[in-house]
Amino acid sequence: MTYQSVDKLQKLLADEVFVHTKDPKKAAGRALGTLVEVITYYLLKTWGLNDQISIERGLIEYGNALIAHNVEYSLHPIFNQYCLILDKKDQPITANKILKQLSLKGVDLSSFTLKNSTLLGSNILRNACTIAISDDAYLLCSIKSDLNNQIELQIYEQSKKLYAMFECKRVGVEEGMTKGPQTIEKAKQGAYVARTASSLQRIRSEDGVLHGIIYRSDGSFLVKPYHALLEDIVNSSDAQLLRKFVLTVGIVSNHGNWIKKDHNGELQFSEAYFQKELLVLAQSYDWLLFLTDKGLSDFIDGLLLNPPAKYKLLQSTFLSSYAEGKRKNQFTKVQMNLEADRLLLQYFKENLDVIETWFNVVSPSDKNLHTLQKELDTLRSKNWRVVLDECR
Repeated sequence: MTYQSVDKLQKLLADEVFVHTKDPKKAAGRALGTLVEVITYYLLKTWGLNDQISIERGLIEYGNALIAHNVEYSLHPIFNQYCLILDKKDQPITANKILKQLSLKGVDLSSFTLKNSTLLGSNILRNACTIAISDDAYLLCSIKSDLNNQIELQIYEQSKKLYAMFECKRVGVEEGMTKGPQTIEKAKQGAYVARTASSLQRIRSEDGVLHGIIYRSDGSFLVKPYHALLEDIVNSSDAQLLRKFVLTVGIVSNHGNWIKKDHNGELQFSEAYFQKELLVLAQSYDWLLFLTDKGLSDFIDGLLLNPPAKYKLLQSTFLSSYAEGKRKNQFTKVQMNLEADRLLLQYFKENLDVIETWFNVVSPSDKNLHTLQKELDTLRSKNWRVVLDECR
């Protein structure tokens, strides 16, 4: 069954999954927000960006190092990579154990400081697990493959410089209201972060034409129509343009919260029906995506509420994570049951073409999701070590 709207789905979750909580609807709303983040994360992993992803890093404002903002996901260049094979039964697999094994292989870790983190414990995986930090890099670890009684680990050194960021925004609509009471605050928060993240800044002429301006380290600058300049930077090898550039991507969900109804009471996905809040975000992010009600509904119904037999474990993991008296949530962007992680990756890989249709591109209105994927691939493939060395 596909639910007519996410608001109806939220009510179902409130009545059937979160009935034991103090405020079932609010708890269901928070869970829906978590699921939007999970869908985004596994889409990025399926696009081949796993080793580039960091979760909840502090993004320092361009030109203002005093202020930083945590963002859901950031993508970073990779400088070095290593592999280890450990026994799966040797849990918990901690940062300390991983670093000791790397040292035995002759990897120089003298510039890194150990993080007190656990990659895998009680078969709960920590996604994008940071195991050590240096002055200009993060050392992360993920599971590359499951070898029955052993697991192959991928350890990778991420530059602290990021080249893209993703933020998810979802606000529920209360009964009798046309949109959530905090929608404008959420929109303004997202817009502020998007506008201050990157060296590519927005300026608008008196007649409303959007231009971009980007500064070089010598104080000179380049001004062009915004999207033309954005494309130039993405495809450039000029270290001065790339050194502090961040591609900003926002993802919103819940149609009723961001889009007006037409005279027939139907939601219309076109700019003429966008609420002010959606327009605020659309003119602030380089890319703004809309996770459709149908997409979120299909994910929840098809995998978490009424799954086929091969995905039953996803249902039990989700339900147990929100059950009364639960010990630990095993279904979030940060912590995921190990087998659930494998099944989600399998599902996204097998159904990627369908999953990509779950997203509408709000802006740029003349581009599609595959263009975004291509831009991310282009940025990922640059020689970032040379770019950063040239700008020291």
